[in-house]
Amino acid sequence: MRSIWKWVGLAGAAGVVAGGALVVRDQRKRQAYTPDEVRARLHQRLAESNGHGAQSDSP
Repeated sequence: MRSIWKWVGLAGAAGVVAGGALVVRDQRKRQAYTPDEVRARLHQRLAESNGHGAQSDSP
């Protein structure tokens, strides 16, 4: 019974490490953008949302 809990604990630790690795990878990807790129993407998304809203208002 004691070795089962060892394996459960080891699997839990491995899960935490894998989750941390995914978070770090996501952070690196997000930090790769320059402020100008972020601003351009936000303006693009705003234009798309305004364009989409104008189309849905027309009959």
